[in-house]
Amino acid sequence: MTALRRFVRRSFAVAVSLGAGVVLLAWVAHARVAAAARERVFDDLALVPRAKVGLVLGCAPRTREGRPNLYFERRMDAAAELYKAQVVEALIASGDNRRADYDEPSAMKAALVARGVPAERIHCDYAGFRTLDSVVRAAEVFGQRRLVIVSQRFHNERALYLASAHGVEAYAFDAAPVARGVLARAREGAARAAALLDVHVLGAAPKFLGPAIDVSAPAVDAQAWSNEPTADVGALAPARR
Repeated sequence: MTALRRFVRRSFAVAVSLGAGVVLLAWVAHARVAAAARERVFDDLALVPRAKVGLVLGCAPRTREGRPNLYFERRMDAAAELYKAQVVEALIASGDNRRADYDEPSAMKAALVARGVPAERIHCDYAGFRTLDSVVRAAEVFGQRRLVIVSQRFHNERALYLASAHGVEAYAFDAAPVARGVLARAREGAARAAALLDVHVLGAAPKFLGPAIDVSAPAVDAQAWSNEPTADVGALAPARR
């Protein structure tokens, strides 16, 4: 019984230590991310510094239940507004296309064209698997060391942290917020902790880089698009959050 009690006490002490470590990591990550975003994230379009390119961060256009994803719709609204206000000259639609049947960037481009952004000014980044990939590829592949990021505030803050860590001068324009539950907030806390580890411990890099893409030239697939697309945006990217 004595040995069992010692085992239980040690296990409890380890569990408490691990729990405390997780809480500390989450707190440090939140503080570091928030500090990196200070005075660089805006919800007023008139205050956003000008840049050549806006980086639009992707997500699924529909929820698992098949409804329009408000995160997606509001990001596309904000990106179109940013372009039409001439704060940026072109957009990079960066998202996940790791499977042939899942294509966030094409869905984003269709939505942006439908909102009046010229197809030739929208460059698709099909390897934006994670926020880190999107930010680093914008610099290394698309050649943009100064840009404006478009997403919701919580996501923008994390993207700005990653941009700063990789030597990118970035600002952010907030899409309209979406109500988030406890689970969504917990996921963002985990994502911030992962970003901190990626930068300071793992030295994580994008899964793919590739040849340089000139955003000054018309997008290579522009001829496949019109300003009145008939494609179903939801069909371009199956439901996923």
